[in-house]
Amino acid sequence: MNNSFNVGLYIRLSRDDGNIESDSIVSQRSLLKRYIKENNYSLIEEYVDDGFTGTNFERPAFKKMIKDIELGKINMIITKDMSRLGRDYIGTGELIEKYFPNNNVRYIAINDGIDTFIDNTNNDIAPFKAIMNDMYAKDISKKVKTSLHSRMKDGLYVSGRCPFGYMKDPNNKNHLIINEEQAKTVRLIFSLALKGNTYHYIADELTKRKIKTPASYYNYVWNTKCSSKCVSQEQGVWVDTTIKSILINQIYVGDSVQGKTKKINYKLKKTVKNNPNDYIIVENTHEAIIDRDTFEFVQTLLPKNVKRPEKKRFYLLDGLLYCGDCKHRITIRYQNKTGRSYTTCDYYRTYSKYHVCTTHTNNYEILEKIILDNIKDVCRKYLDKNKIKNSIENITFEDNSLILKKQIESLEVINNKLTENLDKTYMDMLKGILDESQYLRIGETIKREIENNKSSIDNLKNEQIDSSKMDNKKLEKSIDKFLSIENPTRELIINLVEKIYIYQDKRVDVIFTFKNTT
Repeated sequence: MNNSFNVGLYIRLSRDDGNIESDSIVSQRSLLKRYIKENNYSLIEEYVDDGFTGTNFERPAFKKMIKDIELGKINMIITKDMSRLGRDYIGTGELIEKYFPNNNVRYIAINDGIDTFIDNTNNDIAPFKAIMNDMYAKDISKKVKTSLHSRMKDGLYVSGRCPFGYMKDPNNKNHLIINEEQAKTVRLIFSLALKGNTYHYIADELTKRKIKTPASYYNYVWNTKCSSKCVSQEQGVWVDTTIKSILINQIYVGDSVQGKTKKINYKLKKTVKNNPNDYIIVENTHEAIIDRDTFEFVQTLLPKNVKRPEKKRFYLLDGLLYCGDCKHRITIRYQNKTGRSYTTCDYYRTYSKYHVCTTHTNNYEILEKIILDNIKDVCRKYLDKNKIKNSIENITFEDNSLILKKQIESLEVINNKLTENLDKTYMDMLKGILDESQYLRIGETIKREIENNKSSIDNLKNEQIDSSKMDNKKLEKSIDKFLSIENPTRELIINLVEKIYIYQDKRVDVIFTFKNTT
């Protein structure tokens, strides 16, 4: 027996190789053991990675083999061919040409005729074989991706996990059917959203009702320590992001929505989000949980239902108010001294020292009354089929396209001011007024705001607003109900009003969910 080498056999089979009989685990093991027997080598350990790609080295058995090399347990590695060791040509080359020689390890790839302890031409062409193996992996990856995309475009569901509310059809794994237990929760979430509730409120309500979260169904393990007062892990805690992801998921109207993410490249498992324009959407591939009209209407409410700071006081118009000058949100704050509530531009409050906007302070109670009175006036005229005037007292109603144009222009002006402030901050650092750390901190804040504004500008440019978001019967029913009660509910308000812009000069623009002219 050749006692000078302690041999480790390395066997690997990926899913991509699974249809090749000659590469099976059994086949590789048989070949390697026969080779050891013929050459009288001493077998110490067998390392098997079944189902792991060769494009990276994040494999449990491979890592154990490397550890055993460094412990001196083995000093010879044998594989069927180089592709079993790996298909990443850089990593494989590093192993064969640097790591193994530095650790005095002999490497043999039987079918490729490679033996690092023998001087032969096969060793010389090993780098080229590594490149070919890498190209093979890349080609396989492209073919798999193309096949998946083709199936997605055919409306076949190819993702591993089913979306909450659905399960795979036992008769067809590429078709979704409704999971009624989960679907009840989905319907409840949409029902609560229709009433104008925030993501945070809906999440809190579901948690209070002890309704199981998607994570609970998937048997996720919580890493946080939980006291006896915590919600049970079996039930889970609902969070805002989960609610939002359900409310914006088109899959609930019966459409397949796939291709939301993509791998950075064929060697890495890491994925990145695709642009929504690149999603693969096929309509009517499975039974809907939410009807299409309800889903579309909820989408118009979502900007109004985002989480806002928890307040002890309820404000009817909270979430609908925006600054007419900078287009950021207007918040409502209660003052203990005066016992009154006032509006403030969020952007001004955050960046007041940069003078990018103004306070936009108004007495909220007075403002709410004026707005409600004028909304009622508009609703009456709508029902009466009378054309609404361009100006009603101090409130004007503008076409959505004009509002969008104003928003874009305003954001561009703000970005110009921010850029000037950034330049000024840099000059202050050069003059010694600010030190470098202060400049970096302030600069990063300004740059981040500029990028956010640019993103908002892009979204506004791509936005297409449907000025008739409700059918006439539903609209007139909402208007009738609104006019018939003394104190309208928030649900009614958000059915009729999309946004309210408040300007520093006290002027107000109300954007309705219906055409404001007849």
